[in-house]
Amino acid sequence: MANKIFPTLGRFRFTVQIIMLFVTVYGGALLGTYAVDRISQALPSLSCAYDKVTGDQCILIVTQHQLHHRIGEALVNARHIAINVFIPTLISVGTFFALFFFLNKAFCGWVCPMGTVQELIYRIGRRLGRPLNRFEPRNVHKVRPAKWLMLLVFVLGLPLLAGMGLAADGLGAPYCQVCPSRLATTLLTLDAEQIAVQTSSGIGFFLNATANALFGFVIIAALAARQPFCRICPLLSWNALFQKLSPMRLVKRQHEKCEKCSICQIACPMDIHEIGREHGKKAFHEDCTLCGRCAEYCPDDDVIQIKFFGIRLFGSGREYYKKRVKQESPDGFPKNRVIWLKPINADKNG
Repeated sequence: MANKIFPTLGRFRFTVQIIMLFVTVYGGALLGTYAVDRISQALPSLSCAYDKVTGDQCILIVTQHQLHHRIGEALVNARHIAINVFIPTLISVGTFFALFFFLNKAFCGWVCPMGTVQELIYRIGRRLGRPLNRFEPRNVHKVRPAKWLMLLVFVLGLPLLAGMGLAADGLGAPYCQVCPSRLATTLLTLDAEQIAVQTSSGIGFFLNATANALFGFVIIAALAARQPFCRICPLLSWNALFQKLSPMRLVKRQHEKCEKCSICQIACPMDIHEIGREHGKKAFHEDCTLCGRCAEYCPDDDVIQIKFFGIRLFGSGREYYKKRVKQESPDGFPKNRVIWLKPINADKNG
């Protein structure tokens, strides 16, 4: 009597292998093109795509094809993009941030030429006895978002849209076209070319006309207000994004006299009233330019300091304050023309 064949898993697997051999080698002829397309997507295996009657397609040739014609080409393009776009951008921006890491917001208060020009004009206004205008606590918040709008729209948004072809090519560098510093610094070199208004295009005419109007406004406003353009400058908001990463910073400790004193607020060119009532990180406001005037005019020892890696570079002091006010008032009026504003805290509605 013949022995019965025992159904083992091995035999079952071999049966499936034989069936699939016919499917993968001859399936194209047996099942038709439509079925082969579906099977090829569902049954990846080592069956040769060069077999014209196959019922499957080897995933390895698909992988090679994708690597050769798509991924490889994409990497080449990405390399070109990296070399021509990302690396130059990283070097340019990285150089700035390397310096910014050490200087922090002192870029604005100590380096920026436009800030220096505005301060010089303001000093002229003080000596001419022009009235002083300033933002009070009740309205200073209305102008502060403008610098972020300038950054998002003129520095980041419009140039990117122009590069993508979604905006006019003339908007490739719109902030530079309206920046008053472009006019101020070129005029200081006796170059009046930048004042000329372009008439070749409507966008160019609008941007250049806006630049001239803004420049004129800043020059006139600086006679009666401190740092008028700095309040809307996108570089101030750009710096504010990373100010907490720098070891250079303004530090203020809590002091019981701060509730009654407002001299540091009056001294601040950016009308940062928080410096008078806050301490710690909140006192180092995003609009701060690290000019140090608040520390100069604080009448108490080391209440306000400028530190670098925790090392005191400058700090407020009573003796320093006494000597400073003999030369110039917190408002910037020279000694022979001192006109004190009333303390901010005296305005209960402010």
